[in-house]
Amino acid sequence: MKLTQHTVRLVLAEPLRISRSTMTARDAVRFTVEHEGLSGHGEAVTSVFYGLDRATLQRLAARTGERLARSAGPETALHALRTGDLTAADTPAAVTAATEAALLDLVGKRTGTAVHHLLGSSVAPRAATARTISLTSPGEAAAQARRLAGAGFSVIKIKAGDRDEEADLERVRAIRAAAPAARLLLDPNGAWPEGQARTLLSRFADLGIEAVEQPLPPGDPEALARLAARSPVPVIADEDAVTYEDARRLAGRVHGINVKLAKCGGVHAALRIAALIKDSGTDLMLGCLTASTLGIAPAVHIADHARWTDLDGHLLLAHDPWTGIGGEDGFVAADGSPGLGVRPRAEAGTRSAAS
Repeated sequence: MKLTQHTVRLVLAEPLRISRSTMTARDAVRFTVEHEGLSGHGEAVTSVFYGLDRATLQRLAARTGERLARSAGPETALHALRTGDLTAADTPAAVTAATEAALLDLVGKRTGTAVHHLLGSSVAPRAATARTISLTSPGEAAAQARRLAGAGFSVIKIKAGDRDEEADLERVRAIRAAAPAARLLLDPNGAWPEGQARTLLSRFADLGIEAVEQPLPPGDPEALARLAARSPVPVIADEDAVTYEDARRLAGRVHGINVKLAKCGGVHAALRIAALIKDSGTDLMLGCLTASTLGIAPAVHIADHARWTDLDGHLLLAHDPWTGIGGEDGFVAADGSPGLGVRPRAEAGTRSAAS
């Protein structure tokens, strides 16, 4: 088998402002695994929060390619990946997830099977996805919410953590008025100290917020569990729930865990977490980083396991180089096509880096 890599710049249609940063673009490294005339694809994106820049991803893709070249085939490589025998111990979760996606895509194409079938689901998942509104003025937030509701979005995720907490409340009030039927999720990205979070969540509860992601700074899961026990708004762990062990410590103690393939290591790791927290009182949220359709697609194939689906990263782009999972009408969906079921857009411009 041979792995090649291809890097593209993903530019956002509008800056995404959250409590800790503002993002306008990120790089995506495509992993392509070739074997016997067929190719499978996966994607890893750069992340300042997880310490992954373009050069690091390209170097790790090349290292993974050297190991894949010694595998007999994609099925063997996929098994070795899941047992920890394919990649080095220090391989970041995002690289493992991209490699797994490429192998699943290739195995699916070789067998004429959609990835969700390979993962044990007989029905192609289709889920209402949240759409994110970043830290912006109440008027602009209301206008966005009105457009999203008109397009078919029934779930809106609102970024919070403004220095002026009243601005957060005004933004939510404006969105609630503009989209009264929408389910609202709140995401401060760990911006609030515990005391402030307790006070604010009581006020947000009155505005009909369905759940809040990671209200406290990451690093103290006990504080998050303590807040969840008393919060009038369900609390979802995100940055404090990266690994399986993180999920084990929080299962039954928070209301939800946001699983992102790039932070846990792919669909197999995500399904392990889903099985762990099932019936614990903690529900699964499927989240994502800003990525192309290729990067989002693996999570779509397991969307039927989640209570909350937040897979809108590709919808934030000015130009998505891939297509195949939809989302523009508020729903992401897998179909019965072999593999991941995604296709490159013919007009996509890229720059290459072969491994």
